[in-house]
Amino acid sequence: MSEASTGATHAPSRTLRALARGARAYSRVFAASAAAPYLSRSKPVRRNGFDLDLVVSSIAAEAEDVVSFTLRRPDGGALPAWIPGAHLDVFLPSGIQRQYSLCGDPADRGCYRIAVRRIDGGGGGSVAMHSEVGEGDVLTVRGPRNAFTFIDVESYLFIAGGIGITPILPMVREAARRGADWTLVYVGRSLATMPFVAELEAIGGGRLELRPDDECGVPDAADLVRPAKPGAAVYVCGPPPLIEAARAVQPSLNPTGSLHSERFSAPPVVGGRPFDVHLARSGVTLAVGADESALAAIRRAVPAVRYSCQQGFCGSCKHRVLDGGVEHRDTKLRPAERETDMLICVSRAAGDRLTLDL
Repeated sequence: MSEASTGATHAPSRTLRALARGARAYSRVFAASAAAPYLSRSKPVRRNGFDLDLVVSSIAAEAEDVVSFTLRRPDGGALPAWIPGAHLDVFLPSGIQRQYSLCGDPADRGCYRIAVRRIDGGGGGSVAMHSEVGEGDVLTVRGPRNAFTFIDVESYLFIAGGIGITPILPMVREAARRGADWTLVYVGRSLATMPFVAELEAIGGGRLELRPDDECGVPDAADLVRPAKPGAAVYVCGPPPLIEAARAVQPSLNPTGSLHSERFSAPPVVGGRPFDVHLARSGVTLAVGADESALAAIRRAVPAVRYSCQQGFCGSCKHRVLDGGVEHRDTKLRPAERETDMLICVSRAAGDRLTLDL
């Protein structure tokens, strides 16, 4: 019996404390080594991620305006494990932080691969990746982390739009490894704009449907979701209209299945009301519209304000609240943090005005 169960009040001996520490350490090592390198059900990294300095070992053109970056440890060592759907936070030379899905093979611990489509009218991250990052450069990354969980079922329907193929590609590869039934419906403006087609065609074991708009016309959401078999998990990644359309028809077309999605842009604001946000450091007060985020309004005055996911789960845009109540809409902050901070990408004022330490 343990000392606790016998009611003893004296402290455990040094020997017992050492044995306990050793047992805990052994259990962690054993659990890590026993798990498959890319199918571990535990999180592959700590909840808040960690930083790595990785070398850009190669850059390759994958489609029009899409390039892939292969990242390795400078010493050539193994990288932390990841599972399909995971992403990296990438810190660009300018200080901008962006998130990019891992699109390589989880079984290959020697490198990470990400792909970036250049968007000239975006926030500047993709342009910087295309124009400022070269082979041999060192990038700081955080992660990998996963907000797009890949579940284990017998049947899958994958729907990818353009660069939305990046988190889907490892899922397709894993579904084929498992011998699961899968279909991928891949849409884009044209075949020339759709990356990784050759890799997908080589995977086999399922059905690949390529639907470029210039050949097949703009897709109908019901046609995209209809191939799902009863009980199938439907995974969707791409532009917001594609995701919203799939969500609208999913319940009627696949009532026994599930739908999982990941965005590359901010979701629309639902049920918002206008408020003012005062930036204490600069003395500026901004009006936030009912249909826009506090982040969007703040970026008009502070273009360099830090943000990443725009969906309330990464924590990059956390700022201290100096005055005013907050309507928290994130999935990241702990209860204690919500007493003092907010994520400006999704959360809003509970009243008419907020003051931020910004």
